[in-house]
Amino acid sequence: MPRYFLVIEYEGTEFSGWQRQDGAPSVQQSLEDALARLGEENCLVYGAGRTDAGVHAEFMVAHVDLARHWSAHKLPLAINAQTGRRDLAVLRALQVHDEAHARFDAVERAYRYRFLDRNIRSPLRTHHVWHRNRPLDVEAMHEAAQFLAGKHDFTTFRSAQCQSASPLKSIDHIKVTRRGDEVHLDVRARSFLHNQIRSFAGSLDMVGLGRWPATRINDALAACDRSACGPVAPADGLYLMDVVYTKQLNVMLRGQSVGDQIMP
Repeated sequence: MPRYFLVIEYEGTEFSGWQRQDGAPSVQQSLEDALARLGEENCLVYGAGRTDAGVHAEFMVAHVDLARHWSAHKLPLAINAQTGRRDLAVLRALQVHDEAHARFDAVERAYRYRFLDRNIRSPLRTHHVWHRNRPLDVEAMHEAAQFLAGKHDFTTFRSAQCQSASPLKSIDHIKVTRRGDEVHLDVRARSFLHNQIRSFAGSLDMVGLGRWPATRINDALAACDRSACGPVAPADGLYLMDVVYTKQLNVMLRGQSVGDQIMP
């Protein structure tokens, strides 16, 4: 059975998240149901991560084993025609070797959290940003964010429902910058805990609003106590921006035509 990597973009407002759930629309189910309508029944789509309800993705990667060979050009078009959704699209398909795995082969994931810090909300960005009705102190937020860089026990910033075996994670890169009337929190790591980025965002928001000093983030981290975390930011502003693999696969996923393949 040929295996394909899919590059997927979705607007997460109407989804219960990536993972299939009974009685609620998910990205995984939408893709699997579309493939079933194409005659690819009982296939499982494995994502590089599991985004929560309301979270968006600019560059999610998944893999799937199909019963027949598909043109890498036609497969995204065929799936998109069958989903019946305007908030989900397969951007690219690549045939890969049988052992390639969207989740376990990923070496880094990148997320962005978007704050809108003006006093009037943006109707065009409803469900796409977290509206804060006063200016945020970006410099203080960035200073505070640097306490989170490196390898730490992130119990404070971990959901009680997190299923990870350990609270230890390594944050490779974290920064807070301004983009016009938005403030962006960008974080890169190999993997994340459940609600980790939204917990970061909610705590850094307290710094940006002047309610916490920057050093309070370090104190919260050292506490290893969920009660030391600030409010968890809403899902609306969170985006999966990138999933990184080996150099060859990265080139194929990003820089070449949709007809390129990586064969065994």
